[in-house]
Amino acid sequence: MWLTSRRLAVVAPEHALPGRPDYDFPLARTHEVLGSPLLEPFPPGVVRLYLGMGCFWGAEKRLWALPGVFTTAVGYQGGTTPHPTYHEVCTGRTGHAEMVLVAYDPAAVSTLDVLRLFWEHHDPTQGMRQGNDVGTQYRSAVYWTTAEQATLAERTARAYDEVLRAEGFDPITTELAPAIDDGTVVRPFYYAEAYHQQYLAPTKHPHGYDCHAHTGVLLPDLEP
Repeated sequence: MWLTSRRLAVVAPEHALPGRPDYDFPLARTHEVLGSPLLEPFPPGVVRLYLGMGCFWGAEKRLWALPGVFTTAVGYQGGTTPHPTYHEVCTGRTGHAEMVLVAYDPAAVSTLDVLRLFWEHHDPTQGMRQGNDVGTQYRSAVYWTTAEQATLAERTARAYDEVLRAEGFDPITTELAPAIDDGTVVRPFYYAEAYHQQYLAPTKHPHGYDCHAHTGVLLPDLEP
């Protein structure tokens, strides 16, 4: 991602870009790899979890490969500007992080396994960056939609923070927050432009930019 913002604090809402009332670019409808729909409605039993692991191209690739995941999509979330463009997000003036929507059936793949992949495939201690990508859009984040996800996000964060500190890492900086609170959407997910969706798919850019830092530390097993 070459238009990196160097902003290291999330922009205040009163200073954010105004955005727009709806998308003004085409949206992808079908997953390039899984063949599943990118837009709701999803099948009964499928739930959504939103994960920020730095550059969303490589993050999405890791998540669509997880058996049991129904679909994935990339977008912008956690900021102020409605329906931002990629170029706007890259300025650091929307407040959004680059996020991956993971839609999965907990009967096919557990929420714990999804979160395990999340923690182990990026470095959640780096603040507003991942590796060489620097800016608020690259921050680590988990936005949940269910009570189970909230509980496990907080439990796994505590457990991973403990083992990381024991290995000499800084404390976790991951943002943990609801996407939906008491039935109300509080952190809307705005789909990214079609060319970003499944960017690293074999039919698109299989050798494209895939920057991901990671700690090499495994998430410990949780007590029941």
